Amino acid sequence: MPLIDITPSELTIALTIVVGSFISAGTLTADFVRFGKRAKSVFLITIIAFLFGNSLMFIFGAAGAASVGEADISDVMIAQGLILPAIIVLGLNIWTTNDNALYASGLGMANITGLSSKMMSIVNGLLGTLCAVWLYNNFVGWLTFLSTAIPPIGGVIIADYLLNHKHYQQLVNSNKKQINTVAIIAVIIGILCAQYLPGIIPLNSVLGSAISYIVIMLLLRKVTI
Repeated sequence: MPLIDITPSELTIALTIVVGSFISAGTLTADFVRFGKRAKSVFLITIIAFLFGNSLMFIFGAAGAASVGEADISDVMIAQGLILPAIIVLGLNIWTTNDNALYASGLGMANITGLSSKMMSIVNGLLGTLCAVWLYNNFVGWLTFLSTAIPPIGGVIIADYLLNHKHYQQLVNSNKKQINTVAIIAVIIGILCAQYLPGIIPLNSVLGSAISYIVIMLLLRKVTI
């Protein structure tokens, strides 16, 4: 008899969160590593963070869930009577995670609205604080949603770079500010692929958005290979 009875739907959610977390984090990593002075250092830090740091996070969560029925490391520590260390770990976890999320969201909204990233970070921080109670009670559902919605963006970024890598630096340095309609359509297609195609949801969304972006761009003859 297995130690933990896992239903097929629970297994699907688990795969979605684990794979989607890696893909989502990879999509946002460029916002942070661009401050690195050397490419080798950035590459090494990224490998360590994803291969060891992220893996340890999931391993500790799985071990906690198997032993005391709680996946959150803070809840595991509280169950063992370590209340003060649990509060410290919880505070540090929230701080180190959400400062990156706040920076990424502030930067993205600044590019969309044309307002300063500082202003948008304040606004997003207030909105995030107001939504914290709801997110705490619906955290798994929120992670599942992010694992579906964010990976298609990474697929478009990868596809766009592969198509335009010979002229990518010139495109990045250009002063043109326009909405890439094809990219938006590809993201929507990626989300639809995640929802309706069988397989691993985040992987479907990445491949769906990347392939559709490449096909549409080639059909519209907007790409110089």
